[in-house]
Amino acid sequence: MQNLNQNQNQFSNTMPMNQIKVKNRGGHELFDGHETISSIINMLDQYQMYQQYIKDPELKSIAQRQASFVTQAYNTIVECYKTGKDPAVPTQQYRMTQNNNVIYGVKPGQPKKPSQSISEISDQGLSAYMLANTKTLATLLPMTALEINNPVLRRVLADSVPNFIEMSYEIFLYQNKHGYYQVPELMEQDASIMLNSYATTSQTGNMTH
Repeated sequence: MQNLNQNQNQFSNTMPMNQIKVKNRGGHELFDGHETISSIINMLDQYQMYQQYIKDPELKSIAQRQASFVTQAYNTIVECYKTGKDPAVPTQQYRMTQNNNVIYGVKPGQPKKPSQSISEISDQGLSAYMLANTKTLATLLPMTALEINNPVLRRVLADSVPNFIEMSYEIFLYQNKHGYYQVPELMEQDASIMLNSYATTSQTGNMTH
């Protein structure tokens, strides 16, 4: 028994300090965090490519502002991922420039098909790629946060979700305004039936106290 204790002490003394420090971080947490950070890098890299081909100054401005905001969010998340402590720059709030006016109804247009060359890629396609990036992260961040043990990193990831939702909504509104993202409507009678399908209930119900 004495030899076993000596071997354990010797092993502890020879372990690199950086290995000892991360014992309070779960492997699943580190893997999911790694995947999320890599996805943010992918978004930023792709935004760099999109901006070379965007023609509409309004869409280019949206792409630049979103990339700048996400870069700061990336730095904050990376710092928390590495240290597990409060970041130097806390989570910020993204504010879009679009109004909330949605155009309803569907108008006929040309059928869509894949581009045959880079010159055929339009602002409609580029804004769709941007929307796919932000919606992917708006979905991935909460799934990752649910698997995080460290309370600081968990909070930072969770607090970042509304920002990616807001960025997605901003791109949707831009697309909707230009007819790229059309919103079908139900007939008024059908919509009324759907809206009145539920009723509120008592908070206490049949629960015992």
